[in-house]
Amino acid sequence: MRKYPVLKPREVINILKSLDFMEVRQRGSHKQFRHNDGRATTIPYHKGRDISPILLRQIAKDINLTVEELLKHL
Repeated sequence: MRKYPVLKPREVINILKSLDFMEVRQRGSHKQFRHNDGRATTIPYHKGRDISPILLRQIAKDINLTVEELLKHL
């Protein structure tokens, strides 16, 4: 199994924005992003907390990409 990096929420949001995802709403500390083709995901945006590799895999799965494809846009 490959090791994936621990990212900051802002880094993941920048990746999503480079993939043409738009923030559609925020509820508390969770931001929801959606693409024109219907793909969507939620990013927890807690101050001082990172996005774990497990959560990064789930975000990639939500938007139908592999983690490697997602990290290319970092």
